[in-house]
Amino acid sequence: MATVGFLHTAHAHVRTFRDLLNQRDETVADRHLVDTGLLAAAREHGAPSVRGALADRLRRLVAEGADVVVSTCSETGPEAERVGERAGVRVLRVDRPMAEAAVLAGRRIALVSSLDEAAATLRPLLHESAAAAGREVRLVEVRCPDTWSAFESGDVLTYSASVADAVRCAVRALEPPVEVVVMAQASMVGAALLLRDLDVPVLTSPRLAVEAAVEAVVPVGR
Repeated sequence: MATVGFLHTAHAHVRTFRDLLNQRDETVADRHLVDTGLLAAAREHGAPSVRGALADRLRRLVAEGADVVVSTCSETGPEAERVGERAGVRVLRVDRPMAEAAVLAGRRIALVSSLDEAAATLRPLLHESAAAAGREVRLVEVRCPDTWSAFESGDVLTYSASVADAVRCAVRALEPPVEVVVMAQASMVGAALLLRDLDVPVLTSPRLAVEAAVEAVVPVGR
């Protein structure tokens, strides 16, 4: 059976990605590994400091049958991709499919983050994706750092509502307007659902990452 592994830094992501995978293809199995210490260590000492831990977690998921691993943490994702390449493990950082979709959706992009580190990792990926697509993009950053404490405490509803309010106010005030909104963190999927009243697409990473992972393990035309 085709299996997608997920490496998380928050327990709240397990249900989100499991539900998305079941919606996309119920025949694909899932394996989840949560290590909350990875994000804390990466924020304190830098992402390279968790290379050894990432390699260990990736090997554990592969040992459990994962054909591809989605690294759902935006901050450690780039390092997870590099570690996976060296270890011969297929790793997909959660925000890569979103970045590729965003640069095709518009040239003026709102980049939303509640952690500066998340914006710092997605910013170069967006420019990399734009260059690969032969496009030029302009990033307009929308930061809402005061919201992160709610997510850390487990109050996802308050976090989502606060992020949505900040994005709505910022985007509607921008001139010239943006053409697409990109949520830098997988934790923001709930906020995106509250922004359906915006006149521009709001992209989040989880669904697009799951779709890309399934396409990587399921034969075309099955």
